[in-house]
Amino acid sequence: MRGRSSLPIELKLPRFVGIENRERAAAIVPERSVSGRTLVLLIAIMTFLSGVTLGGVVLVQKSAIAWSSDVGREMTIQIRPVEGEVMDSNLRTAVALAEATPGVASARALTLEESQKLLEPWLGAGLDLTAIDIPRLVVVQLADPAEADVDKLQRDLTAVKGASLDTHAAWRQQLNVMAGTIVASGLLVLTLIVVATVLAIIFATRGTMASNREIVDVLHFIGASNSFIAGEFQGRFLTIGFRGGIFGGLAALLFFLMVGVAAGSMVPQEAGQQLGILFGRFALGIDGMFGILAVVPVIAALTAITSRMTVRRFLQKTS
Repeated sequence: MRGRSSLPIELKLPRFVGIENRERAAAIVPERSVSGRTLVLLIAIMTFLSGVTLGGVVLVQKSAIAWSSDVGREMTIQIRPVEGEVMDSNLRTAVALAEATPGVASARALTLEESQKLLEPWLGAGLDLTAIDIPRLVVVQLADPAEADVDKLQRDLTAVKGASLDTHAAWRQQLNVMAGTIVASGLLVLTLIVVATVLAIIFATRGTMASNREIVDVLHFIGASNSFIAGEFQGRFLTIGFRGGIFGGLAALLFFLMVGVAAGSMVPQEAGQQLGILFGRFALGIDGMFGILAVVPVIAALTAITSRMTVRRFLQKTS
């Protein structure tokens, strides 16, 4: 009779533990522990790095699109000095031919002073170039790059000695290749961060399982299933993932905000202009901000799923 009476008790205990006293069973994963706080900090750091990397990719992609669009809407006509030719007359002819080309919005010849300023980065400032015949440029703005008749303009310019047309196609290709390389590198770094986060979660889960092995054995003894125990770990690590992810995501947004403010006020004007050309004043935009915030639930879900799978495999090997 004593053996028979113990059997119903064992069958009822798992239901009691799993339903009526679930909060007490959740203590197998301590709410506040050194390992839990460390994991929150680690996930916050990984989320911050992921957000900064993703934001950098967004900035570079937006800047590359803007660069390509600006370069694609502009062409230049270079007129080299030719003996016996009048430079001013050739400039006026080139401007007239460009303006008569379909798809061209405007054409303007750079003055001699503007041409000299273009040479200053290489030759230095303060040089007197008036005694030297330097090439002159005509800047051509396109209304619609797709409708511009570039071939006709190239044929017409053969009538101007020393004239050559630069469509900036090589520059656009180099910009696209550079931007694509940076974006691919950023995505690779983001992938490595995710892999490192997964490995950290695996080690943290195994450490928690090892430190609470006696409690897990007791739950197994009273009939708790592997699925129940894994669910407890999943819920706890999901909370940790959300907490760390929110901290890291907000820190990433604050980082871009602070860098944007610093670039606009603390950086010298010349350097600020260069940063504006490269990164667009660090303006992420709505899509960039939502992209960084989207990292938070992804990290939280990754934390929960990884912990559950790690616990299930651990319990299957030890059972």
